[in-house]
Amino acid sequence: MTDGTSETVTIGPDEAGLRLDRVLAARIPALSRSRLKALILGGQVMAAGKTIRDPAQSVNSGDVVSVTLPPPEPAEPQGEDIPLQILHEDDALIVLDKPAGLVVHPAAGHAKGTLVNALIAHCGDSLSGIGGVKRPGIVHRLDKDTSGVMVVAKTDAAHRALSRQFENKAQGALERGYLAFIWGVPDRPRGTIDAPLDRHPHARDKRAVREGGRAAVTHWAVLERYAGADGKPVASLLDLRLGTGRTHQIRVHLAHIGHPILGDETYATGFKTKAGLLAPQAREALEALGRQALHAYLLSIEHPETGENLAFRSELPGDLRRLRHALAGKTR
Repeated sequence: MTDGTSETVTIGPDEAGLRLDRVLAARIPALSRSRLKALILGGQVMAAGKTIRDPAQSVNSGDVVSVTLPPPEPAEPQGEDIPLQILHEDDALIVLDKPAGLVVHPAAGHAKGTLVNALIAHCGDSLSGIGGVKRPGIVHRLDKDTSGVMVVAKTDAAHRALSRQFENKAQGALERGYLAFIWGVPDRPRGTIDAPLDRHPHARDKRAVREGGRAAVTHWAVLERYAGADGKPVASLLDLRLGTGRTHQIRVHLAHIGHPILGDETYATGFKTKAGLLAPQAREALEALGRQALHAYLLSIEHPETGENLAFRSELPGDLRRLRHALAGKTR
């Protein structure tokens, strides 16, 4: 099987109930299971005429499954005309307000349409390549469905200086602030979560609190408390500050203390029934959200060339403003 081709497999009776990726790996030996997983997540696999995006989905006897292998992508990301909301730009860096739904850099299932593609088109040859060809200029990242402030380096020198700031959080001007709408109300007004993070033992695309993992510290404070349809506390708005910057840190830490983020399909799966406790308007706003209710509203850095302390803020985007008003019992 070569790039640009497709292959069709009919599921046999002895394969019924097995995982989709496992069956395809056995039936199409030319493709590794990891490659097949990436194709499934990227929407390149169909069964019974429907696109399947879950590698673990069980197959049924008689299902006709088609796998399409897209043409090869360029070795390096290409520029794409994707609008950017720029908060600040100079010769050394660019600060922008990332919308929810925008992937930061190319990866499996997201070879195009990323922030990197937009930056290449915007910055051209000035974009730093020190982060690697797939992540030029990227110093830190936000999850696809997290909105808010990001900084990108435009030169190698700026990339090195900014990277040191993110690595040495305990020193300097770096500060990252987030707003998160969470299930439940903490039992005190503020606190710190100090729990090491590592890869999840059973899901490599997830993180988990694990002994022996990398140190991770999140500081939080309650800003607002929201009552449900019965008048009892059901959700809160937190201000969070990062002491470290690990993958999925805030999402995992909040789930770890029993207060996962509203709309988080990865770390709040056990809280889906909680939506029934919300007032009708709040429930509708959450259903319409379609992402985790997390926003990076503050980023403070030291300019890599001038040494000046710079602070950038991003207001809550429209979808989170609507959720906030609905949770608070407002209609506007």
